[in-house]
Amino acid sequence: MLAEEREEVRVYRTLASRRDGEEREILLGLADAEERHVAHWEGLLGGDAGRPRRGTPRMRLLAFLARWLGWVFVLALMQQAESRARRDADVPPAMAADERVHAEVVRGLAARGRTRLSGTLRAAVFGVNDGLVSNIALVLGVIGGGAGTRAVLLTGLSGLLAGALSMAAGEFVSVSSQRELLAASASDETARDLVSELDVDANELALVYRARGMPADEARRHADAVLRRRSVPAAAAPGFEGFDVVGSGAGAALSSFLFFGAGAAVPVLPFLLGLEGAVAVVAAGTLTGAALMLVGGAVGVLSGAPPLRRALRQLAIGAAAAAATYLLGLAFGAAVDAAGR
Repeated sequence: MLAEEREEVRVYRTLASRRDGEEREILLGLADAEERHVAHWEGLLGGDAGRPRRGTPRMRLLAFLARWLGWVFVLALMQQAESRARRDADVPPAMAADERVHAEVVRGLAARGRTRLSGTLRAAVFGVNDGLVSNIALVLGVIGGGAGTRAVLLTGLSGLLAGALSMAAGEFVSVSSQRELLAASASDETARDLVSELDVDANELALVYRARGMPADEARRHADAVLRRRSVPAAAAPGFEGFDVVGSGAGAALSSFLFFGAGAAVPVLPFLLGLEGAVAVVAAGTLTGAALMLVGGAVGVLSGAPPLRRALRQLAIGAAAAAATYLLGLAFGAAVDAAGR
């Protein structure tokens, strides 16, 4: 228990050294709280505490990851570690309650990071996963149809390029359209400049706020206050607020192209390296399966879900798609051979 608490202190202080402002203060506060737990176990052990021992392999891994990986990833793992109830008879109820509270603090910090990562993470996971699944399915489909190594390699590279370009075009259109829709919903700057000319006894300013979702009474009070000032600061009124920027179409297109290309390159890699026949097929399947599990496990960790379950789910989806296209390729190849005879 003492070694475990010491490792937790190391993790929080390492994470705090990489942050600033409020997040740094919160992490240091958690480290101080874990120091109290360290003092508790040292008091019980007394002279038997001996030299500092290392914590469990899991906590030692977290301490290592805290130095080298993104802090959201480590916080997600720490959230799970803090949530595990300690059932040892020597653990005071207050300490067990502390750990539960710490889990909620870590959950809140992780939520901040997940919010900032949500768009990038979605694009990365969607792009890599789509590249992996679509290209392994394409490669196995033509192999099932009896294609040779040259045809498989050409098909895989064509699938990589076509899919990456399609993803890039789709993301560009999607993000650009979203920006245009948000721009159409944004407030008219000239309307704010006309507030001073409104008729105090008959104005529709309150309707602007109600149309933007403000309750009627609150909208009326807010409109009255604005009219008394006879001006509306640029960011003072909900009725004239802008919207969050959703990113650029070019940036979304580039990231989608790269993520899809990275995923789609994995099933083709053995053929690029000169492998042929069953060896190339097994290597492509193994590499793709490992990549799918890695993506699924990473998403599981970041979302707070069991990583192994998410990894196996990702693997099962990819395997099902690949098996389906391989069987279709076999059937198509058999049909073409029969027609040729």
